[in-house]
Amino acid sequence: MISLAGRTALVTGGSRGIGRATVLLLARAGADVAFTFHTRSAEADAVAGEIRALGRRTATFGGDLADPAVVAAMADGVRRTFGRLDCFVANAGIWPSEEVPLSELAPGRWRATMAANLDAVYLTTKAALGLMSPGGRVVIVSSTAGQRGEAYHSDYAATKGAVIGSPSRSRSSVRRASSSTVSPPVGWIRTCVHLRSRATGGRASRRRFPSVGSRRRKTSQVRFSSSAAIWLGT
Repeated sequence: MISLAGRTALVTGGSRGIGRATVLLLARAGADVAFTFHTRSAEADAVAGEIRALGRRTATFGGDLADPAVVAAMADGVRRTFGRLDCFVANAGIWPSEEVPLSELAPGRWRATMAANLDAVYLTTKAALGLMSPGGRVVIVSSTAGQRGEAYHSDYAATKGAVIGSPSRSRSSVRRASSSTVSPPVGWIRTCVHLRSRATGGRASRRRFPSVGSRRRKTSQVRFSSSAAIWLGT
């Protein structure tokens, strides 16, 4: 395993799914890890307990990351706890499960998706860069929907396309901060997003996965994605 002893990391959306797997893998590699969650404080507390059991320091921050005040409090907390950051993983985001053609998409849903998947990424990445030590790494998790689109989810696809383009457009400014940034596009993974689609009978519920069926295989998919995020962040 890659050694991240003495390193510090921040992961958004770290209480479940790919974010949780990334947080725990960073901690197992030796890093101190802070992470955010939206509303599920019990799940966040459980993950924090797992990190401490590994002998690593942690801090958790709840709230809406599209709110500048929430992000400012997060940055202040990371600064007080760790003093700096070596790695930032922007993972948090939403995938509205209701299938709606663009002609019927409500402005409220469009704006909510933009806020969660774009505004929050902008605010948290900007804050993380302000804490980044020389040679730091920024990983912005995207989706293949940003490359090929997603039927009946044009709001989600638009945000992920923007996220994919953002690092390449900001690379020169990031270099001036002696850090680097990448945005890996992740395909469909068996997480709560897929389960939510199954519950509503959405098209995503009928997707065929490379590995199907067992909880172990589902866990392997999530771990593969988190491993890739950590490799890109070192």
